[in-house]
Amino acid sequence: MSGNTTGKMFKVTTFGSSHGTALGAVIDGCPAGLELNEEDIQAELNKRRPGTSKITTPRGETDQVQILSGVFQGRTDGTPIAAVVYNRDADSSAYEALKNTPRPGHGDYTWKARYGSYDYRGGGRGSGRVTIGHVIGGAVAKKLLKTRGIEVVAHVTQIGKIKANKVNINQIASKIQENPVRCADHVAASSMEELILDLKSQGNSVGGIVETLVLNAPAGLGDPVFDKLDADIAKALMAIGAVKGVEIGAGFESAELTGYEMNDEYYVSEEGIRTTTNQAGGILGGMSNGMPIVARMAVKPTPSISRPQKTVDIEKMEDTEIEIKGRHDPCICPRVTPVAEAAVAMVVVDHLIRAGFIGPTKI
Repeated sequence: MSGNTTGKMFKVTTFGSSHGTALGAVIDGCPAGLELNEEDIQAELNKRRPGTSKITTPRGETDQVQILSGVFQGRTDGTPIAAVVYNRDADSSAYEALKNTPRPGHGDYTWKARYGSYDYRGGGRGSGRVTIGHVIGGAVAKKLLKTRGIEVVAHVTQIGKIKANKVNINQIASKIQENPVRCADHVAASSMEELILDLKSQGNSVGGIVETLVLNAPAGLGDPVFDKLDADIAKALMAIGAVKGVEIGAGFESAELTGYEMNDEYYVSEEGIRTTTNQAGGILGGMSNGMPIVARMAVKPTPSISRPQKTVDIEKMEDTEIEIKGRHDPCICPRVTPVAEAAVAMVVVDHLIRAGFIGPTKI
């Protein structure tokens, strides 16, 4: 199977499955000299850990990370960084009855069609749990970004039809830590939580929108034509399970605007050249322009719901009906925010190294 590695200079390969022995990542291309320990990675993993609130799956995983290589005396040594998280609370019993009946909304059927065999336990390699590898790679990337004063933060801006009001961009990182929905608008967050719990009680689920911001990125990141920064960010976000759409800046709204409304006019500030608006989302011509990078992704409702659903028995080749049991998130959005941060952070670091803002061998 290919498709498990991302990046050109800062490469991250993830491995593992939902109910396998362990999951993790190997990071190749991290410069030597970066201060790094397990606590740095654990802090990021804790953001996506299950069982932390009423709106997440009750699966009781602590997701404790162990660094196996690439760090010596508290600093990266320039060799591949390998880190692992062992599965401790996998329960495969609920999936045995589903092995021949693909679940609607999941990749069960397509994985079977592509590879012939499929680890049906919790979705196997196609499970959202594999994003542990994303977050490990992202944790290292975020530490590198911090050395250049760059911050990546993702927050929930919509659940179902409930939309959050805009919050000062510099307050988002702190405000999202104050509620389980990870929404900076606390009034909207309360309504969002009520909606999630209501649908959970009905055996249903809900989706939403997660926005990821990159603050203080320099101008000049990105390699046109096929390796544009926005193209790489879009691919990284679309590679996250359950994501069905990505937009940069004004995104699809730009189709409704005139050229004058869309164009961001320039001015000279103390920080350098800036724009009066940010319809472009910090990227023009496939390269960063020094403004905040803004990317949004549409996250579909969790496909594992407890209502009866129609499917087929692929062995008997006949129609049937299933009812999914097990432990699932009624809304993926809150726990996918650190995954979005990780995905974007890895792309930005890769481009920083490619553009010479970070040395390829040492900090």
